[in-house]
Amino acid sequence: MSVDRAEQHVEGTGGDAAAEAVATVAAVKYYPVAPGVQLNVRSGPGTGYSLVRVLPAGASVPIHCQTPGTTVSGYYGTSNIWDNIGTGQYVSDAYVYTGSDGYVAGRCG
Repeated sequence: MSVDRAEQHVEGTGGDAAAEAVATVAAVKYYPVAPGVQLNVRSGPGTGYSLVRVLPAGASVPIHCQTPGTTVSGYYGTSNIWDNIGTGQYVSDAYVYTGSDGYVAGRCG
């Protein structure tokens, strides 16, 4: 697993040399899509939003944030939680195995 790194240069005071601070961005966790399911990715948190793409069976997705939307009955039950997996890309949490019936990431927005 790789870790994204961000570097920030901090200017010293009184003529001191610049000090360098390195911040490590937390690694994103991936969650598996239900077995055998080709999952629709929507442009927003609901079935009324346009289809962006379809994930192949066996895919795993990152969850950047979650938000309520259209209620969907799926492989893992019924849920109104939608997972943001990228900019303008949402999937129903009812098809993603998170190990929880609730939120596992912060709210979007």
